[in-house]
Amino acid sequence: MAPYSLLVTRLQKALSVRQYHVASVLCQRAKVAMSHFEPNDYIRFDLLEKNINIVRKRLNRPLTLSEKIVYGHLDDPANQEIERGKTYLRLRPDRVAMQDATAQMAMLQFISSGLPKVAVPSTIHCDHLIEAQLGGEKDLRRAKDINQEVYNFLATAGAKYGVGFWRPGSGIIHQIILENYAYPGVLLIGTDSHTPNGGGLGGICIGVGGADAVDVMAGIPWELKCPKVIGVKLTGSLSGWTSPKDVILKVAGILTVKGGTGAIVEYHGPGIDSISCTGMATICNMGAEIGATTSVFPYNHRMKKYLNKTGRADIAILADEFKDHLVPDPGCHYDQLIEINLSELKPHINGPFTPDLAHPVAEVGTVAEKEGWPVDIRVGLIGSCTNSSYEDVGGIVLANACGPCIGQWDRKDIKKGEKNTIVTSYNRNFTGRNDANPETHAFVTSPEIVTALAIAGTLKFNPETDFLTGKDGKKFKLEAPDVDELPRAEFDPGQDTYQHPPKDSSGQRVDVSPTSQRLQLLEPFDKWDGKDLEDLQILIKVKGKCTTDHISAAGPWLKFRGHLDNISNNLLIGAINIENGKANSVRNAVTQEFGPVPDTARYYKKNGIRWVVIGDENYGEGSSREHAALEPRHLGGRAIITKSFARIHETNLKKQGLLPLTFADPADYNKIHPVDKLTIQGLKDFAPGKPLKCIIKHPNGTQETILLNHTFNETQIEWFRAGSALNRMKELQQ
Repeated sequence: MAPYSLLVTRLQKALSVRQYHVASVLCQRAKVAMSHFEPNDYIRFDLLEKNINIVRKRLNRPLTLSEKIVYGHLDDPANQEIERGKTYLRLRPDRVAMQDATAQMAMLQFISSGLPKVAVPSTIHCDHLIEAQLGGEKDLRRAKDINQEVYNFLATAGAKYGVGFWRPGSGIIHQIILENYAYPGVLLIGTDSHTPNGGGLGGICIGVGGADAVDVMAGIPWELKCPKVIGVKLTGSLSGWTSPKDVILKVAGILTVKGGTGAIVEYHGPGIDSISCTGMATICNMGAEIGATTSVFPYNHRMKKYLNKTGRADIAILADEFKDHLVPDPGCHYDQLIEINLSELKPHINGPFTPDLAHPVAEVGTVAEKEGWPVDIRVGLIGSCTNSSYEDVGGIVLANACGPCIGQWDRKDIKKGEKNTIVTSYNRNFTGRNDANPETHAFVTSPEIVTALAIAGTLKFNPETDFLTGKDGKKFKLEAPDVDELPRAEFDPGQDTYQHPPKDSSGQRVDVSPTSQRLQLLEPFDKWDGKDLEDLQILIKVKGKCTTDHISAAGPWLKFRGHLDNISNNLLIGAINIENGKANSVRNAVTQEFGPVPDTARYYKKNGIRWVVIGDENYGEGSSREHAALEPRHLGGRAIITKSFARIHETNLKKQGLLPLTFADPADYNKIHPVDKLTIQGLKDFAPGKPLKCIIKHPNGTQETILLNHTFNETQIEWFRAGSALNRMKELQQ
């Protein structure tokens, strides 16, 4: 955009009006509301532009789109140290969004902070607690009845503290955000790992834990390690059976589940113009499966079309004016560059048991037979937050909720332990995630391919080349789908399910019964005692993949998300113990008996025995659920030592006063045995970049010393010393 003074001069010459009239016009244009629901909260592209110009002058180089939006939200752009992958940035996000399962703990923590109101626009969305069973209307009625206590808590807490509340039945959080709250250039954080969905509308939308959301709602600058930027250049155009979902399935196969860790994935190139806005959202949404901080597309005519269709033409006009700040600079540098020709891209299907095991649809049947995976398809599921737009769903909507994607599926057609295959248009396919059956081989693909494979009933079908046989014995071939990206009429907002927070909430009560089994007020965690952590017992040494589903399962456990003690009964029940190859079976070091992980942790806590978990690569990948960090802290854990961490989980552990540490030498993982005891030294001189020592004490009396790395900065070290980030916030208020 031209400088303000130059623009004023041009307008004066063109319109022959006085300067104050021009200034008035500019002010009016600048005052565009962030959403229809918050008419007094405005988009600050002027501040974004100011901050970008400050940073651009300092760095003296072209900027990526990711950098423009992130650095444009710096708390102190003039003095902030900026180095990709190294420094921690202090940011001022525009808004916060929370889904009902994670909002419970986030609001409980906000209540504990003692603050009267949220400092930024914030919303709660009810979508996770609705279980798929009979059909949309019946399942919704059942959910409202079963979850009445939780919904009432969220509604009253929202009203009390100034948070908008979307009632159950509104729809999946990310679709609501895309239609109402996301816009080009926004910095939004959400307590769900698929918050990056909003990148399809040109925003930097990042999934976080509830404690991070509390910081932002409290008006505290939010810390994020300065992300690297992975560029994905798209050329050609999508056609036939290839869909936007295939782009991210391909990228997941290239980068794997940890290849995007610490980075923003930025799509660019001429190929983006062949992808709809909701298609771009699908790609960004599933970027969570490669560990990316978030993903984003540059502002283009597809986004403008979507904004106009969803009643936000004023935002589109403003975005057009500031478009130079909503696209990458020519010649900008990416830390890694991937190129994909959409014209050559084939339909993909990923799985089973991990979302980065990519196969072309034409090959998956052969691979399945070779690997011994069931090729007959028992169930096809379409939907989830990844594929829930108008373009994706043209059928009957069973429920405006997450359903089987997060384990909310009361499945009746098979018994637990029965080997079977399902295909979904979801995003994750970890062991047991959809139906709690560890023998369900789940594959993720596009809605189009789910439909085709479900009709064929087998993984050995390729709709691009294969024929089906009708009841009359005649062969026929499925035509490639061709659908409208947006409804021809206007968007139907549906039922009025939004609850505005009242202007005066002084009389609003938020009740939490002391006998409730669903909700529990939080007690502060204990402060660090100033000493090294000596003789830590190993609760479990985890073998292989350990996602947040393994650490804190969803499904039937969702009902306890607001009750820390009750939900802690699922701690690490899905993790595989390296000692015996079993899940939820660990040795009690005192009794020498094997028992459930949570029971053993409770035994240690009761007897004053502090403990540690040993993990493998990318520990804590998957969901943003901070319960996977709260539970070990609640049951007496002090440290988690792994080969590497997923970004969100590492931050969540720090927020709750735990020590997420990594082996300086990954091979040291093999030196530790479940029967050993560990002492972590160097905490009195705990400092950024300074490794800690770990003394491994073997039962035979021998010892070994290894080094442990960490990524703590000064602020995060203060969290550890105070016992948690929330404790530190309270200290600063005093």
